[in-house]
Amino acid sequence: MFMICLMNDESMIVYYDERCADYASPGHPERPDRVTMTAKRLKKQSSLSVEWRLPVAASEEAIRLAHSAVHLKNLRESNHDFDGDTPWYEDIEGHALRAAGAALDAMESARKGRHALSLMRPPGHHATSERAMGFCYLSSMAIAILNGMKSYGLRMAVLDFDVHHGNGTEDILHGNENVLFASIHQSPCYPGTGLQHRPPNCRNYPQKPYTPPFEYRKGFVQALEDIKAFKPDLLGVSAGFDAYVVDPIAQELLQKEDFEWIGKQISGSGIPAFSVLEGGYSDSLAELIEAYMCGLAGAPIP
Repeated sequence: MFMICLMNDESMIVYYDERCADYASPGHPERPDRVTMTAKRLKKQSSLSVEWRLPVAASEEAIRLAHSAVHLKNLRESNHDFDGDTPWYEDIEGHALRAAGAALDAMESARKGRHALSLMRPPGHHATSERAMGFCYLSSMAIAILNGMKSYGLRMAVLDFDVHHGNGTEDILHGNENVLFASIHQSPCYPGTGLQHRPPNCRNYPQKPYTPPFEYRKGFVQALEDIKAFKPDLLGVSAGFDAYVVDPIAQELLQKEDFEWIGKQISGSGIPAFSVLEGGYSDSLAELIEAYMCGLAGAPIP
């Protein structure tokens, strides 16, 4: 027996650990100031009530629901880059475990009726059960979803609005009919997947480069309507902000107000939800995350 509480607290919980800024590669777009500047901005703003919490690193038992023992061993013992986009860093396993733990904590908070965001790095939605790729080492979202299902018998859904298809999350969750995965993303674009729906439980809404925001919104509404029809107990949101008009590694046209709108749509769905930071590489990332959070909370953008 499980219980989902209503989102009845106006404050939002943000899970953040300063150690996630302790690794970097010169010139790499997935850089520490993505989270440090966002934390700084959120701590200064006055539109949102934010409660800051330190996440607990995920256990190996929790990780193994989504990833193989071989993959964990590779993260722990490798001393070479995983691919051209995904460097090896000292203690990258520890960083990834803390990011996955933040997603788990955010899921638990949403289950108890609190809006929650994991403001951590590395991102996770490209990591498959066996492979680190696309800046991602562990699929934090898939880990949170599968643990929620196992621990509480929840019917779950994932909404991924990163500009890149969440291939790792999809691969891990594919075939599990107690979870629906829905992704809206640019195509063609890295990683080249997500071109069509993947029955029985994965739905994809590819958008052409330079899609006008009003057309993008139509695709987003369709994805969210499919999720609402699925009637999940809990929704995990892979929140990527790289569909922004000046993001350096994609070609979409969304503005700050579109991310506020996305937050409003998710909040208005009536489904308890938690968010996990994925991509977003412009210098405006902190502002975009703030707008999204304001949309979730029904607060005005500063």
